[in-house]
Amino acid sequence: MTNVDQFESVFLSAIKDPFCYQATRFKNVLLITDLNASGAEALLQKARRFTAPLDHEDLSWHTLSGDLFQTTDQLLQQVKQMSPDLIVTHRNLHSEAWRFTHSLGEHLDVLAQRTRVPVLVLPHPRDTNAEVHGLDQSKRVMAVTNHLTDDHRLINHAAAFTSQGGLLFLVHIEDQAIFDRIIAAISRIPSIDTEEVRRKLSRQLLKEPHDYVSSCRRVLEEAGLPLKVEEKVAFGNHLKVYRDNVKEHQIDLLVMNTKDDDQLAMHGLAYPLAIELRMTPLLML
Repeated sequence: MTNVDQFESVFLSAIKDPFCYQATRFKNVLLITDLNASGAEALLQKARRFTAPLDHEDLSWHTLSGDLFQTTDQLLQQVKQMSPDLIVTHRNLHSEAWRFTHSLGEHLDVLAQRTRVPVLVLPHPRDTNAEVHGLDQSKRVMAVTNHLTDDHRLINHAAAFTSQGGLLFLVHIEDQAIFDRIIAAISRIPSIDTEEVRRKLSRQLLKEPHDYVSSCRRVLEEAGLPLKVEEKVAFGNHLKVYRDNVKEHQIDLLVMNTKDDDQLAMHGLAYPLAIELRMTPLLML
């Protein structure tokens, strides 16, 4: 490696894009449900309690009950008319598929992809599973993404939903299988020291998200937010690690990106996580 190459490598590894905090403030929240009037009111009270960290004097809540829409077109028209900046709803609107473990329901699928505002998804209110979330508070919030660094919006939203004195878990998992495949390919090039590449590359891949989490912790503390940041940066299987961490830390809310500019389908791991973690509230960005 030449001196110029060494300088460039050191320069690039030193480049950091620290977390940029911006307070997340909603004004118009829309609760969408297929319950009757009394059921909708009970769900509204639970939702307001769960989202208490968002409360401020200008916050308005509105309810769109099941008798006002049947089709997805009708639902989208109502949402457009009411122009919320946050939607709160539950799985399997106008569907009996909540009894099964593999569906979000067509209304929620369309809602999550055709609207540009965050969607807070609650467990189905008629699900009597013993583990169903009580919606008491959001003391333990987890933000997950394939690319934690530079994802300021994700972190800002996760922080906004974290209750006072709560824990904000920032999780970044490098895919172990992909890393092993790359190292296996490099091992077939005789002129490259495979073990040195494995050691240095793995260290660098984990260093960047670790540094970003450190900047998140520092900036959120400087902003005076009453929460504690916990870090999980490691190699592994994305779905398994996220699922295990949600269970281990008894996560109240999972925050993740769901929209992808390059495709119509839900972003990355968002859909399998949403299917598997059916008793955990989800904030879909």
